[in-house]
Amino acid sequence: MTETRDRGWAARLAMREDWLAQGRESALEPEREIVDPHHHLWDRGGARYLVPELQTDVAEGHKVVQSIFIECRAFWREDGPEHLKPVGETEAVAAMAAEARGAPAIAAIVAHADLRSPDLDEVLDAHEVAGKGLFRGIRHSAAADSSGALAIPGREGPGLYRDEAFLKGLARLGERGLTYDAWHYHHQMQDFRAAAEAAPGTTMILDHFGTPLGVGPYEGRRAEIFERWKDDLAAAAERPNVVAKLGGLAMPDNGFAFHEADRPPSSEALAEAQRPWIAHTIERFGPERCMFESNFPVDRASAPYGTFWNAFKRLSAHLPEADKAALFAGTARRVYSLPLP
Repeated sequence: MTETRDRGWAARLAMREDWLAQGRESALEPEREIVDPHHHLWDRGGARYLVPELQTDVAEGHKVVQSIFIECRAFWREDGPEHLKPVGETEAVAAMAAEARGAPAIAAIVAHADLRSPDLDEVLDAHEVAGKGLFRGIRHSAAADSSGALAIPGREGPGLYRDEAFLKGLARLGERGLTYDAWHYHHQMQDFRAAAEAAPGTTMILDHFGTPLGVGPYEGRRAEIFERWKDDLAAAAERPNVVAKLGGLAMPDNGFAFHEADRPPSSEALAEAQRPWIAHTIERFGPERCMFESNFPVDRASAPYGTFWNAFKRLSAHLPEADKAALFAGTARRVYSLPLP
């Protein structure tokens, strides 16, 4: 996959039910409590993934009791001031969360705001009201790549983490007790680390390992990229205000090409492919600063929901129980200030 793909294509790819059905597995450790700290909801590009679809995936057998919605530019207001349009997403998801019955409970919302905006506090206040107690933080994506190979190459340009207005807004999140979810690509990790140092009072959550790319000009360079990524990840882990999400490696842009196979990978195959990245991140951050994530429905393009959680359980099987409890639920609850279910 070397040409640019649009959001509609990515959404449709994740909805291949017959293909996914070939790879469903019985849940390992079905009684282990899970908080899924990263999923999206949308209705776009001919593909619908809302609370019923999420609950159908969760029903594959794992005990997912709470989840966290992460912004995805869905349900924005169509009119009104530009800076307040993302508040429509918080309004819509808060309403879905209130109406939902069954597991998982959507326990928190991470919304979007332009952290460079002079009206940032107005936007954050509006998210607080719209979230009805669920609003926890902001994701303002810094992902930018000029290769033309990616589904979402970035909107803000490569220098967002170095923008003084952005850094001011990033610090403001911490002052207000809000978190920042960081999505960028592997070659932006050093800038991310510098941003974390510039805003030490803001808890920053590294999404998807920093998205190590494997398509376009990055195809066939996994070993080389991994070596650079290891050092950059270790440097980011030195910042005490950074925590890491373990997931998102099965997006097509990562280059594993799971979505191109005749059937989805097994949890054993997923675990083997992701082992070096997950092991290094846990080693550097420690389990108390790591949390497993589904990144659904984006990673649904590559395997069923339950298969990912089986892979995570295989990868953590050797760890003490306290570490597993942190990775599957405890870290997410602490970082996002979730109530007990």
